[in-house]
Amino acid sequence: MIATQYKITLPSDYDMNIIKERVRNNGHKTDGFDDLKFKLYLVSEKGINHNLQNSYCPLYLWKGSNGLNKFLFNGFYDNIINSFGWQRVNVGIPLIDTTTSKIKENKYLFHITREIPPQGSLNNLKEKIAEGIPTIDHAEYIVIYNPDKWEYDVFYFLSDLTNVKDMSGVIYTILHISHE
Repeated sequence: MIATQYKITLPSDYDMNIIKERVRNNGHKTDGFDDLKFKLYLVSEKGINHNLQNSYCPLYLWKGSNGLNKFLFNGFYDNIINSFGWQRVNVGIPLIDTTTSKIKENKYLFHITREIPPQGSLNNLKEKIAEGIPTIDHAEYIVIYNPDKWEYDVFYFLSDLTNVKDMSGVIYTILHISHE
């Protein structure tokens, strides 16, 4: 599996209803997309849920590279380029995935990033990460690592925010979920 995400930072006074309308009109177009386990249409809004900026940050989990290649190189990603300009697509590898079909019932995604420090061995790193990440009751999550940056991201799927005790991360609102 491969995870991808592009993060489009928008001006503080940007009308986020434009993004919400865009997703309402077009989100269904990636429903059932080749090789796509899920795509989350995510936004953060300045001043809401402790967010400092407006952003549009879709997160994809691909079962393989064919769907990702089709999305990027067969015209689908051109919609992003035409609307927001050239964007860097962050790529990661799923390490832990506890998600089920229940993710489509969630309204929020809580995202934290942690560093993987230099060490003598990576043996058992998966177990160390699983033991060290915050526990959020009733939340499915996915851990994605990037050995280019030696970081990992934890994405928690939440129906409400009452179980998030430490807000040192980003809370996205899920506008739409496309899935297999």
